[in-house]
Amino acid sequence: MVIEITNYYALPGLADAVLAQRRLASEIRTRLGLPAGRIFKKLEGAGPDVRWECAFDSRADYERDLAVRGASEEFTHARQDMHKLLDRFERNLQEQVP
Repeated sequence: MVIEITNYYALPGLADAVLAQRRLASEIRTRLGLPAGRIFKKLEGAGPDVRWECAFDSRADYERDLAVRGASEEFTHARQDMHKLLDRFERNLQEQVP
């Protein structure tokens, strides 16, 4: 199993806007036939204001997902709009191990 994790660190005062934009991106994903993934909002402590994760059965499934969203003009615009709200962005790809 492969898990993509994205961490969104909002510009000051924009955490709610980042959450709304992540929700929009997940809605676009479902319209594209992709899994919505799971969205998390920070309650307290250090770390990102918003976190998104999505699990894939294989690296090939992940690569197909990347191709579909990469070919989507709507998703590209949503990504560009998100980056206007951010101080910092991180994407991590992890693999579940036994």
